[in-house]
Amino acid sequence: MTLSRLVVASLGRKPVRAVLTLAALAVAFLLFMLLRAIAVAFAGGVSPEGLDRLIVDSKYSLTENLPLAYVERIRALDPVDEVTHMTWFSGYIREPADTFAIHPVEPRSYFEVIREQRIAADVLEQFATTRNGAVASESLASRFGWQVGDVIPLRSDLYPKADGSFAWPLTLVGTFDYAEGQAGPPLLLFHYDHYNESVAYWGRNQVYWITARARSPDRLADAIEAIDTLFENSPYPTRSTPEDEYRRQFASQLGDIGRITTAILGAVFFTIVLLTGNTAQQAYRERIRELAVLKTLGFSDTRVGLLVLVESMLLCLLGAAAGIGAAVLLEPGINAALGGFVGRFEMSATSIGQALGLAVLLAVAVGLPPALAAQRRSIVDGLRKG
Repeated sequence: MTLSRLVVASLGRKPVRAVLTLAALAVAFLLFMLLRAIAVAFAGGVSPEGLDRLIVDSKYSLTENLPLAYVERIRALDPVDEVTHMTWFSGYIREPADTFAIHPVEPRSYFEVIREQRIAADVLEQFATTRNGAVASESLASRFGWQVGDVIPLRSDLYPKADGSFAWPLTLVGTFDYAEGQAGPPLLLFHYDHYNESVAYWGRNQVYWITARARSPDRLADAIEAIDTLFENSPYPTRSTPEDEYRRQFASQLGDIGRITTAILGAVFFTIVLLTGNTAQQAYRERIRELAVLKTLGFSDTRVGLLVLVESMLLCLLGAAAGIGAAVLLEPGINAALGGFVGRFEMSATSIGQALGLAVLLAVAVGLPPALAAQRRSIVDGLRKG
């Protein structure tokens, strides 16, 4: 009988225990992949289209808006190529808890600056010329089943209209998509001019943040200095930050994500090592006589010890493969729901390699002690103990 057949037969002795152990390992490695992806995403990084972009917001508070007039003044600066602006619009379609990103924007400048979001020329023209028009990401339109021409029953839980109504019905004029390989969060954009003329007086002529594109990545520092110097002594001083750095700073408000994910992973794998190690020891104790019989049939001490270690290795690698596979399958959904928050959630080859390396280390940690015990135990002692 070959070693591989013995390994498979041994794992099948207690199928319920084997399945439960595999499930626990799969969950552990699924968590590893997800948490590593989150840590990498929160560490920043932008698409190639965003390497020359910077974010301009209030110097002292994220919640303080900037005057709309700043947009044209920034556009006139020499290091700046193009500028657009966005405003955070807190709204919903069905229930307040069912939220997604909604921004009033200036259509043409927005898609000129945010180039990784792709829109057809005719759709952009329709968007720019339709006062109450809106465009949605394809993922969002698919989620609600919207078609071009549909009225979107948008409601705000923060911004009332001048007449006191919180209803903001919009007409869908088209959809846009993301560059291949880019995260595609659900996103709804509508015309800033419509927002600005309809909102209550206290919300007019303000923007939440401004996104500027420098003439080249090499001039990003010049653009930052020019913008912040321009408004240094104004009532609304600015803070200009490269886009990737802005994302990292925003994420840091939630805490040290890398340290948090490492702590969670440490706790998970410590528990899994204890559980899997206990299972391996129990399986070994149940098979002491069987292993002794194998030695009487001519199996060497080394081969018997290797049999026990390979069983542990196979179990851990199968669990890791299941967890990695589940993470890869979940990747598109995670990107669609959360990718726009800080960046792309990617189950990278590096993370997969790390997971497989951990699986091997885990297998050695839980399988080596019983393997050494099986190798050292004599035939007589094994038959007596069994």
